Amino acid sequence: MPQVRFERSGEIATVTLSNPGKLNALTVAMWNELADVFTMLSQNEDLRCVIVRGDQGNFAAGADIEEFPQVRSDLAQGMHYHRGIIARALEAVATCLHPTIAAIEGVCIGGGLEVACACDLRIAAPDARFGIPINRLGFALAPDELRHLLQLVGKAAALEILLEGRAFSAAEARDKGLLHRIADDVPLEAQKTAQRIAQGAPLAARENKKLVRRLTAQPAALSEQEYAESFACLASQDYQQGVQAFLQKTRPAFSGK
Repeated sequence: MPQVRFERSGEIATVTLSNPGKLNALTVAMWNELADVFTMLSQNEDLRCVIVRGDQGNFAAGADIEEFPQVRSDLAQGMHYHRGIIARALEAVATCLHPTIAAIEGVCIGGGLEVACACDLRIAAPDARFGIPINRLGFALAPDELRHLLQLVGKAAALEILLEGRAFSAAEARDKGLLHRIADDVPLEAQKTAQRIAQGAPLAARENKKLVRRLTAQPAALSEQEYAESFACLASQDYQQGVQAFLQKTRPAFSGK
């Protein structure tokens, strides 16, 4: 059963992405649960830190593409999917009252990497794998999802990740600025990090988060026309070809139409 679980141990909460058999690919229900869980956690001032992890040795393999023909089959659906569902979840993670740590093992691809980018700190296993291979699906990264990646790695690395669409190692992810550290025992290192944060003053941690967000350069808000242009790929033949090729496990033949 795909779900987002959470548990609390003292002042530290752990949120777990779970979709057994699909490398924790995020369904629409899971994106909504992620938003709701983080909204709830932000209202609990007794907490000091939140760890985000994936179930069964993987972080998350992106969105559940098998849902796309039902929930993202045209431009209107696609815009709602990204602006009304995914953006809401990522914003809830990014604006969480408490410091957040992404504890990354296995695959951290697509939407999984987006969730990790929305966290404050990222710790990964040496054999973790990263990437955003949406070029093979025929669409561009949505603006509200690109924002978190771009703020972390900058223009050059963001374009490399999106244009090539290849998977890369934890060492390369650290070189690009995606990771704070690599650890052989990610759960243990995440717990130690969370404990160090929890021992600090919570009001100071929350203010640091708020000030860093406020002082980070923010571009002007996109117009509705710019949003529409960014999602135009979802009305293309290439997008339909990309999704069908993925589901059928074949190589897409893009035409540029």
